[in-house]
Amino acid sequence: MGHLEVEDGRQIYFEHHPGERQPVVLVHGWGVTTHSWDTVAPALRAAGHEVVLLDQRCCGRSDKDFADVSISAMGADVARLCEHLGLERPVVNGWSLGGAVAVDAVARLGAAAGGLVLTGGATPRYTSTSDWPHGGTVDDVEGVLAGAAADRATTFKGVAQAVCAVPVSSDVVDWMWGMFLEMGPRGDDSLRDLAALDQRKTIGTLEVPVLLLHGRNDGFVAFSGAEAAVELYPDARLVPFDASGHAPHLEERDAYLAELRAFLDQTGR
Repeated sequence: MGHLEVEDGRQIYFEHHPGERQPVVLVHGWGVTTHSWDTVAPALRAAGHEVVLLDQRCCGRSDKDFADVSISAMGADVARLCEHLGLERPVVNGWSLGGAVAVDAVARLGAAAGGLVLTGGATPRYTSTSDWPHGGTVDDVEGVLAGAAADRATTFKGVAQAVCAVPVSSDVVDWMWGMFLEMGPRGDDSLRDLAALDQRKTIGTLEVPVLLLHGRNDGFVAFSGAEAAVELYPDARLVPFDASGHAPHLEERDAYLAELRAFLDQTGR
């Protein structure tokens, strides 16, 4: 584990677990931490993969007072971390907001990237427009952020309860809730940036294989958006998880890991 300086002395936390097989960078969603991958990282390590995790700006063990919390800044952090660690053609796997961060990072890495995985990825758009009828609205996002400003604990408890469509224990909900409560208030603006972001042009330029792993019952990132997005990538495949909501890596873990491992076998060493 370590810290990497990325903005005026401010640092992000990361973990680097060595392995002989394809490097995988796991990028968490809005407001949570590296621990959101606790059902995935151990399995990848056990399979011999080099695994890298990071706490994004204002989250977990990273500094909380970043000036820039945009998707672009966080994508640059991921690309910089890959270069700092000397990763060889890494696959970047982003969950939720982390999917948009992963797209930005892979675009920056270019030919140095080995692939892209989107786990309920909030990309190419998180909010709907006249030509993208998928997802909620900017006003919906602002409503969540207003709720967090007024009552952070209750708002994030509600978010944690809504992540999974498959029934999970109160322990799992509390685990996610605790991660949300570690996020500093500046982290709210990363969701605001996501609400205005459009990566449709960017994803059309990605020259890496792409795997979309998406729950049909996702209440945060519409499954219809994943169906529309898969046609925009030069080389992409969508795998639906019929029982899952926003976290197929938690809700249908075994099936999720089977698809992820197969993709890594196809793209890596």
